Amino acid sequence: MQEVLVRGYLYQMIKNNYNIVVAVLISTGLFTFAHGGAFEAGILPVLNVITMSLFVTAVLEYTESLVAPIVIHFLWNGVGAIILGGVSLAEDYPHLFNMVISGNSILSGGSCKIEGSIVVLFMNLILMFGFVMAKKIRDKNL
Repeated sequence: MQEVLVRGYLYQMIKNNYNIVVAVLISTGLFTFAHGGAFEAGILPVLNVITMSLFVTAVLEYTESLVAPIVIHFLWNGVGAIILGGVSLAEDYPHLFNMVISGNSILSGGSCKIEGSIVVLFMNLILMFGFVMAKKIRDKNL
């Protein structure tokens, strides 16, 4: 539902009425505030939510379809939280396993699990950058 509301409706409406920059800023802000638990957990989980929003928005722009962002969000919640139990910010999710990564808390996410890991931040940035560049290359060749 978050993807349908944020990127399927609000993002598209704002983009059509203003421009892509305004749409990205407002939809990312709303998406981030919808994940309020990240603010209680610290700056890295907040940055991970922001970069996740930017990543799935880049996927939306590249694919020109809401299906891909919905699938990505579903996989993050479904695999990361429900199956692996590796997402701690949504403690009300049931989970089959309880993934625990030990070691340096910046790499492992510490008590925030994968949502607090710098690895997630870098992966989001790499994937976002990849989709932005792929769209630019595709649009240039059209």
